[in-house]
Amino acid sequence: MNDFNWSNQRRTQMTLAIFAVIVATAIIAAFATTIHRVDTRQTNSDLPPGTIGLAHPHPPLDKGPGEPV
Repeated sequence: MNDFNWSNQRRTQMTLAIFAVIVATAIIAAFATTIHRVDTRQTNSDLPPGTIGLAHPHPPLDKGPGEPV
């Protein structure tokens, strides 16, 4: 009975070790693929006054908030 428990425990440890290696490989592959596809160029920091650089300036709306259509 003792040999059976040792064998079962050894099989469980090997299964977990193989699973850990597969997960680590998948994480490294995903990281490498993500880094490969990321554009690391910097944008120009000269922004027009009054903008934060996320969108183009739009003309003002015809009506103010709370005014009827």
